[in-house]
Amino acid sequence: MNVDKELDARGLNCPLPILRTKKSLADMTSGQILKVTSTDAGSVKDMQAFANQTGNVLVSQAEVNGEYVFMMQKK
Repeated sequence: MNVDKELDARGLNCPLPILRTKKSLADMTSGQILKVTSTDAGSVKDMQAFANQTGNVLVSQAEVNGEYVFMMQKK
């Protein structure tokens, strides 16, 4: 998958991963992909809820070695 921007939210607790994601998406254009890496287990539910509320698309999510990786496409 082609990633246009990456956000390292490791070590940040709720709600900071979502707030940083929102800020990063604001600087992007429609259709671009943001890769977010987080260590906060709560970010799994938070990213899904954020996508549903904002209309951005959560393209994929995965857990890799205790880190959560999200691919979010800007609406």
